[in-house]
Amino acid sequence: MESRRTISELFDGASRDLGRVLCIITGASRGYGRTLALQVSALVQPGSALVLVARSEERLRELQAEIQDSGAGAGAAGVAGLAVCCVGADLSKQEGLAHTVRMAKEAGRLDVDHLLLINNAVTPQPCLLAFPRRQGLWRTVVNLSSLCAHTHTHTHTHTQAFPSWVLYCTGKAARNMMFRVLRAEEEPDVKVLNYSPGPLDTDMQTQARCSSGDLELRDSLCSMFLQGQLLSCGESSAKLMRLLLEDDYPSGAQVDYYEL
Repeated sequence: MESRRTISELFDGASRDLGRVLCIITGASRGYGRTLALQVSALVQPGSALVLVARSEERLRELQAEIQDSGAGAGAAGVAGLAVCCVGADLSKQEGLAHTVRMAKEAGRLDVDHLLLINNAVTPQPCLLAFPRRQGLWRTVVNLSSLCAHTHTHTHTHTQAFPSWVLYCTGKAARNMMFRVLRAEEEPDVKVLNYSPGPLDTDMQTQARCSSGDLELRDSLCSMFLQGQLLSCGESSAKLMRLLLEDDYPSGAQVDYYEL
């Protein structure tokens, strides 16, 4: 319930919403992706569709049930009339990506006015090709930048090289460039947002501070945890929802949680 309470506090009952949206969220079965799914479901118009993608379809079904059970108190913008589709797929494989696109096309109505792709696990181009530009369709792509490989100072936020995390850090840096290229190729037809959610209190952070190969890094992450410096998924994702609702960021922007 934390995620819904955070949304309510941020918007204070405002009637704003994300439109009649087809929203595809990858990595939705747990942690940050799961919280995003709950928050998006409270901010859509009837006739919207939410496509939840992860390797574990069982966990997605549990999330689907939670979203559907919460419909009674959603209000004007919320889960009433929302179709929730679960897609168990390995997005590192071509067949998993093709299955996701196929299921999204089946879930989305022809009259949706907003395609919203929130992802940290897949290239967005196949989804954009499946839902091409047309009059009245607003397309938004959100790239979730590093969930734990950014540091923040009083003056700026920057990507930090984490010893023993070479593949993760390199992959995230490459994805950030991919989305910059996407913005250059697709503007103004697609709006791109790169969002750094801050240091989140998730299973990934637990794994990092308990089993990272670099002892100094483990000590640093443990210190953040013990000092209460980690953010809840609800806190961070609520700020992302506010960004999407206000829609006043330039396409291609890199926005950090601490800048909001």
